[in-house]
Amino acid sequence: MTVYVGLGSNMDNPRRQVETALQELGALRHNTLLKHSSLYRTRPLGPQNQPYFINAVASLATSLDAEALLDQLQALEQAHRRERTSLRWGPRTLDLDLLLYGGMSIDTPRLSVPHPEMTKRAFVLLPLSEIAPPDLEIPGMGRLRDLLPNLSGEGIERVDR
Repeated sequence: MTVYVGLGSNMDNPRRQVETALQELGALRHNTLLKHSSLYRTRPLGPQNQPYFINAVASLATSLDAEALLDQLQALEQAHRRERTSLRWGPRTLDLDLLLYGGMSIDTPRLSVPHPEMTKRAFVLLPLSEIAPPDLEIPGMGRLRDLLPNLSGEGIERVDR
């Protein structure tokens, strides 16, 4: 199964956090890192009194079901000292979001796939467009190539690898 994972960090050397997490994704059991995007520097989505984020998207081949993969992603966040607080969209050492799990739609108490807000976020769709086919169908939301023109690129810049 091919899956796409969004990565983000704005604490404790965000670039290093994301680059390290990309390597660690490839080392997870039952997963193979296929590709990853460039890194992007982006304004915070929520409270603006926090550092800018570094974001990327990775594609993996996995033999895990979606919830088992989510468990691995959350364990990786914890290894990066991710603290979950009540502050929505606050600062974090590492955020890993399961964006797409093949062509499936999943809605459980723990997991919503495709990620419900992904089509509104340039920091997800721009890096995704680097590594996914343009005709990639985001279940219930449309094709990637049709969604890209609706986004503003304001507040996001590609940074060298």
